[in-house]
Amino acid sequence: MSLYPPPQIVETEVFAEVPEKFRKQGVRSPWSIANNKGETIDCFIEGPSFDRDGNLYIVDIPWGRVFKVSPSGDFDVVAEYDGEPNGLKIHKDGRIFIADYKNGVMQLDPKTGAVTSHCDRYRVEGLKGVNDLVFASNGDMYFTDQGLTGLHDPTGRVFRLRPDGHMDMLVSNGPSPNGIVLDPSETWLYVAMTRANAVWRMPLLPDGGTTKVGAFVHLMGGSGPDGMAMDSEGNLVVCHAGGGSVWIFSPIGEPLYRIKSCRGNFPTNIAYGGPENRTVFITESDTGTILRAELPVPGRTMFSHID
Repeated sequence: MSLYPPPQIVETEVFAEVPEKFRKQGVRSPWSIANNKGETIDCFIEGPSFDRDGNLYIVDIPWGRVFKVSPSGDFDVVAEYDGEPNGLKIHKDGRIFIADYKNGVMQLDPKTGAVTSHCDRYRVEGLKGVNDLVFASNGDMYFTDQGLTGLHDPTGRVFRLRPDGHMDMLVSNGPSPNGIVLDPSETWLYVAMTRANAVWRMPLLPDGGTTKVGAFVHLMGGSGPDGMAMDSEGNLVVCHAGGGSVWIFSPIGEPLYRIKSCRGNFPTNIAYGGPENRTVFITESDTGTILRAELPVPGRTMFSHID
């Protein structure tokens, strides 16, 4: 028997789809061969993040592309480069940072489309395969280094990168660290551990370290939790890749809402937007579709919007 009442169901609608002219038909990339059982894949979108003008940036992992989607749903290619962009966040000064599985943390100039390296090593060690990132209000960047880790090899890592370049490893025993968000007080860091089908919660101590890391919620079925977001009341928003849903949990882990995908079963990441920041935009990667839904609680204001 559940300890909580059933979550409220929220329906989605299609906001936009990757146009046919941008879909890579009948070709393979190293990423698609490894992640799609050798089959072709025309796109696999992820990493949604809004700029100050209301444009939604998303990435296309297997083809090394970054798209800018206008408020009316029109697509433009901002960058196409030799990489596998997985996560994307926009800094308050307008710089765009990419968690690139192949190359590490990258920086994108949205005016020129140039993509350059920002961080590709920890000390002298190469990264396993960066997945997602988030900024704190002081400019600290937290990112996940997932690689091919899982329950068979729980060596995924979570890093903090300071604005001065100092880098801290917070955990090194993660079974596939993926999505990553901070709570409103920025004293808790939530990390989706995809292959464990769980979200971990990490206290951030005054000295910059962490201790007593624990599991916050467990999911069932699908591939596991993927991208995440946080609303203004401290509720955690979790995309359940392979499960066809996005879940919203209260600060004590109560399931409040289940946002159902109306297209495909692979919601991979999510961003708040819209006039009052109450609309969620979800990348559904199986179909190359961006879904949206209205929620009663606005999303947490991201670092990119802080003056």
